[in-house]
Formats: sequence, C-alpha cells, structure tokens
Amino acid sequence: MPTPLQLAAAVYAGMSVVALIAYARDKRAARRGDRRTPEAVLHGIELLGGWPGALLAQRLFRHKNAKLSYQLVFWLIGALHLGAWVAVLRVVSG
Repeated sequence: MPTPLQLAAAVYAGMSVVALIAYARDKRAARRGDRRTPEAVLHGIELLGGWPGALLAQRLFRHKNAKLSYQLVFWLIGALHLGAWVAVLRVVSG
C-alpha cells in the first residue's frame, strides 16, 4: 500500500504530464488559429496538482508566460500548493 506521500507524488506527476500535454495542444492550436483550451481548464489542471508541469511547459513552449493576468492566477495556485505543503509538514513534524 502506497504511503500518503507516494500518492501525492503520483498525483503531482500525473497531473504534470496532463498539464504538459494540455499546454502543448493549446500552443499548437494558437499557432494554427484553431479552437483554444480555455484558461479556466488550464488553471483547473494546475490546481489539481499539475502546476509543476505547467511551469515546465511555459518554459519549454514559451506559452502563457507573458500574459500578466494568467501568470497572477498561476502563481497564486503555486503558492497555495506550497503553503498547503508547509502546513502539512508542520503538522506532521509536530
């Protein structure tokens, strides 16, 4: 049986892959002038644990990294995750 930390790592890894794929598809759609992925969907993936993959995708594909309103929400999501981990570690460590 996996530990809670292993489960969390698996969720982050899986959602990061989902984020990478979503960003790649959205970048391709943007270049082609096709229908785009709504920003709310991308943020939802980030919120569900895909923010590390989204950060990597932003750098790899140079996508969604210049729009300030998008970046503000993205970094808020990242800060929420990091803050939650700090709280969890404080509780666990006593």
